[in-house]
Amino acid sequence: MNAPEPIAQEWLRNHTYDELSLGQSARLTRTLTQQDIQAFAWVSGDVNPAHLDDEYAQGTRFHGVIAHGMWGGALISSVLGTEFPGPGTIYLEQTLRFSRPVRIGDTLTVVLTVAEKDDAAGRVKLDCEAINQKGEQVISGVATVLAPRHKIERPRPSLPAMHLFDPKARLDAWMDSLQLPAPLACAVVHPCDLESLQGAVMAAERGLIAPWLIGPEHRIRGLAEQHGLDLSKARIEAVPHSHAAADRAASLAAEGQVQMLMKGSLHTDELMHAVLSQPALRTGRRLSHVFRFDIPSYPKPLLLTDAAINIAPGLEEKADIIRNALQLAHALGVPQPKVALLSALETVTEKIASTLDAAALCKMADRGQIVGGLLDGPLAFDNAISLEAARIKGISSPVAGDADVLMVPDLESGNMLAKLLEYMAGASTCGVVMGARVPIALTSRADGAHSRMASAALAAVAAAAQARD
Repeated sequence: MNAPEPIAQEWLRNHTYDELSLGQSARLTRTLTQQDIQAFAWVSGDVNPAHLDDEYAQGTRFHGVIAHGMWGGALISSVLGTEFPGPGTIYLEQTLRFSRPVRIGDTLTVVLTVAEKDDAAGRVKLDCEAINQKGEQVISGVATVLAPRHKIERPRPSLPAMHLFDPKARLDAWMDSLQLPAPLACAVVHPCDLESLQGAVMAAERGLIAPWLIGPEHRIRGLAEQHGLDLSKARIEAVPHSHAAADRAASLAAEGQVQMLMKGSLHTDELMHAVLSQPALRTGRRLSHVFRFDIPSYPKPLLLTDAAINIAPGLEEKADIIRNALQLAHALGVPQPKVALLSALETVTEKIASTLDAAALCKMADRGQIVGGLLDGPLAFDNAISLEAARIKGISSPVAGDADVLMVPDLESGNMLAKLLEYMAGASTCGVVMGARVPIALTSRADGAHSRMASAALAAVAAAAQARD
């Protein structure tokens, strides 16, 4: 086996006082991102709404969000400390003049030029300038430093990974990217608590659904009035209780009057029983739940199934669970989803039934019994989502380390993994039930309104794809 190639080490090297000459310069180019603004605000504590609140910023003289002025100043400091003069430099004084705002997407070129040298004190004055991509001067000033007298060469320090994750912004960006037709008719089943009713109203305001609210009308209207929710986009159908709401919603779906269902404040079993009682909603495929996770440390959305419906699925049920997940992944624009079949380890052993099921499911895919995706398993969680873990364990697979879908062995392991991702890994989540004639936005009773709105969006994507097919 060949030894791995060593990773190239980056070095910081300085310019001593004697090596500096008048007119000598150095430069740095950097493009401002939303993450730069958020990181600077987090480190500095400067949460001025001119930098972070687009609605407020639109009303200022700049008509939009701008960077903190000292973000540009920090770029000057970066050049001084790491390159010119570099390590050993002592910052004494800085003047700055801010000529123009810097907006997200602007590219600044920072140029530092030696203007004066004081041989007795070892002081150096450098003219500082930042120019944007249009050639306009944004920042100007003068830095005074003590330049190093001796050569210094040090390895560039490694920094911990920094994950700036704004769940609401990420959710908004995802929903803005969806290419949906007109709002789909959606039966919202018993929306009799604030979170479920608000989630449906928010989904309607975004143009995702045309809500048909089914439940006790006095409770629904009372909630809306109490919390200032606008029900003008909603149709309300009065029924006495949650069982009746579930039955009516399932009937509407069976009749084709609604294209999707959305769970409100009732138990999942009530809603699923009503759906399964309607022969017209059955497809011959097992119903299963699919979570969509947006995880700070993972480079793409990740689907997880089944953590909510099937307690201990057998081989045929698992095949349907995978088919449902593939259908949703295709609707989300993933043409060839990579499905990792999870177990406790990545080798097949008769002592762990989930490894045998994983091997059988992969063979079913090889024989065309499961189509539309790449399957591999058994895979442990680490090598399913980490290329490095897969490499260390010698796993050569197009799925390992790059999964789009995780299929868990049973509901217990899936439910624990889902809650761990949400509550400890900081993931934002939404979920949908697949396998029926209409998708069902299914959320936990602990989910907030934004998560419920996201589940409605997920179901709308699935419903729109089913209508096209």
